[in-house]
Amino acid sequence: MDEKPVQTALIEQRKKITLTAVISVDSFTDKQILLTLDGCRAQINGDGLKIVNFSKTSGAFSAVGRVDGLRFLHGREKALRRLFK
Repeated sequence: MDEKPVQTALIEQRKKITLTAVISVDSFTDKQILLTLDGCRAQINGDGLKIVNFSKTSGAFSAVGRVDGLRFLHGREKALRRLFK
């Protein structure tokens, strides 16, 4: 039986964000970072965001800057794929 990796998110004083179980970094600017996790996507919003660590093998991710929010996006990508097929 395949076990899914544990997904964690930690925001420290709105200045640093750390996530686990990250599969890929899809796009990033100093205001937004889009990530793919196991089963969903995550959107980090803020200002002055900089990626300081990403390991594809371990799934560890961290960024610094002013973190304004973290959103998990579920199922939306599949619906868009079906629409534009």
